[in-house]
Formats: sequence, C-alpha cells, structure tokens
Amino acid sequence: MRSNKSKTIGLAAAVLLLLISVLCSILFGLHLYGIKDLWLAYSSFDGSNDHLILTTARVPRALIAALVGASLAVAGAVMQVLTRNPIASPSVFGVNAGAVLFIVIGLTTFGASLTMNGMVWLAFAGAITTSMIVYVLGLQGGGFEPIKLTLAGACIAAFATSITSGIILIDKQSLESALFWMIGSVEGRNLEHLLMVLPYMAAGLLLAALLAGSLNIMALGDDGAKSLGQRLTFVRLLSAAAIVLLAGSSVSAAGPIAFIGLIVPHLCKYLIGNDYRWLLPYCAVIGAILLVTADLGARFILDGKEVPVGVATAIIGVPFLIHAARRRRHV
Repeated sequence: MRSNKSKTIGLAAAVLLLLISVLCSILFGLHLYGIKDLWLAYSSFDGSNDHLILTTARVPRALIAALVGASLAVAGAVMQVLTRNPIASPSVFGVNAGAVLFIVIGLTTFGASLTMNGMVWLAFAGAITTSMIVYVLGLQGGGFEPIKLTLAGACIAAFATSITSGIILIDKQSLESALFWMIGSVEGRNLEHLLMVLPYMAAGLLLAALLAGSLNIMALGDDGAKSLGQRLTFVRLLSAAAIVLLAGSSVSAAGPIAFIGLIVPHLCKYLIGNDYRWLLPYCAVIGAILLVTADLGARFILDGKEVPVGVATAIIGVPFLIHAARRRRHV
C-alpha cells in the first residue's frame, strides 16, 4: 500500500478486524456464548456464572490481550530503529528477564500472600530496573552504539535468568507459580490489573507516536540524522523511555510474551513500508489482532485445556525468527 488513501482504508479494515477478533475472544472458548448473552451480562446482570465469566474473565482477558499486543508491537518497532537490528525485540533490554526475576524474588519472600496486584508491581519494577541498567551500560565507553546496547541487554538478561533459576532451585515452592507466569498468559487477569498499567501503556503509545517523525530520520543512520539536525541523544532517551513504558507494563500485566515485538513490525513494513507515522498505528492494531487471535487459538490446542498464550506466540514466532535472521538486514 503506497498511497495515503490505501493506507487509511487498510488501517480502518484492520481496526474492524480487531473488533471482530475481540468479540470472538469474548464469546468463544471452553464455554460458548452469544452476543445476546454478552448484552444481558451488562444490561441485566444477575450474578449467574455465565454473567460472571463474561464480565470478570472474558472481557478483561480480551482487552488485556489487545492492549498488550499493541504495546509489545510498538515497542518492538521502536526497538528495531534504536538498535538498528531487524530482529530486535523488547527482550533485548532485559525487560522479560528482569520482570521474572523480581516476580520470583517476591514469590520466595512473600509466598502465598503475594497477590496478583503485587506481582504486577514487582514485574513492572523489575522491567524498569533492568532496562535502566542496560541503557546505562550501553552508554559507557565512548557514547551510544547499538551493538553495545544489544550486548549489554543480552548480558543482563542472561545474568537475571541465572539468578532466577538459582532461586527457583533453592525454593521449589515458588516453581509452579513462577513457571506459569514466565510462559506468559492473559488468563486470570481482571480489569483492575489492566487499569493499574493502562496509564503507562497510554503514555508509552503517545510518546512513540510523537517520536514517529524523529524515528524516520533516525532510520537514515547517525550521519544522515545529524545532517538533518536530529538531536540523537535526546531522541534515543525518549525512545528508550517509550520502550520501557510499553514493554514493562505489558510484561507486568501478562508476563513475558515473546515474538509479538519481532513479528508485527516486519509484517507492517511489508504492507506499508518504513514510514513510522503509518507504521506505528499499524503495529498497534495488528499487534493487538495477533495476540487476541493467538489467545483464542490457544484455547483449542488441547482438548479441554487452555494453553498459555506465550506458547502459541512461540509456535508462530520461532519459524518467523529463523526466516528474518536469514534475510538481508533492513530497518
């Protein structure tokens, strides 16, 4: 799609598909419901099991999946420009590993008394902490270089993962809860968890949107960006802040769901090109569609059981990662 008109039509169609996907996610699962059931659950709530499932489980689950998918996809697109690495994703900043480490520490320290709300805040704190450490390390030794940021992220992620494994081996009681959270899932979340992280997601999406023009310039490379008057350090700091807000809030709400931030930017670039003024909105909508549909599909992989959505995204993402790694580098 090359013209603005075709891109606008495509984005509108994607939004419509997202609404349909969210509706299907609410209605379909181990228990099937109709649109009338959903309407009555909100217009004439009677406290029945069906109404409780719809209002406290299905609707929050679909909304969280959509917002987490959008946030991870936009974070991945910004990350690929910041690191000039076509297979970069939010995990490069150590976001996933840091969030998991803080969760495991919380489970070991507080045990069964640790609530889901507490886990959300611990995960967010871990994501922010590790991201800041990685960024500071990436600035050491002569200024910013994408390769240093990538290596720092890989080192910190490996270190956090090692500490996590050691804690789990020492305190096996935290193993089951930690493993379920580490896989990534939107099951068992409610609107309260979404509202806790929604301001950070909104701030990250807004910041990324404001940076769209600057990201177009940064994609030209440092020399080209400087010749056009781009303040590279300032833009990089803001880009890193957007990534931390988006990825940190997503991980804290749903766990470390992989590959959304890798797959979606490539799909969107194939559809509309590299103009980030269009790319970021497309990433948000298509990322939401991908995670919502992956969560819906994960309910039917095993008969009578629901598979965490992190497993479904991994099944999709691993072949795509191999394909992307074999292609020529592009941003």
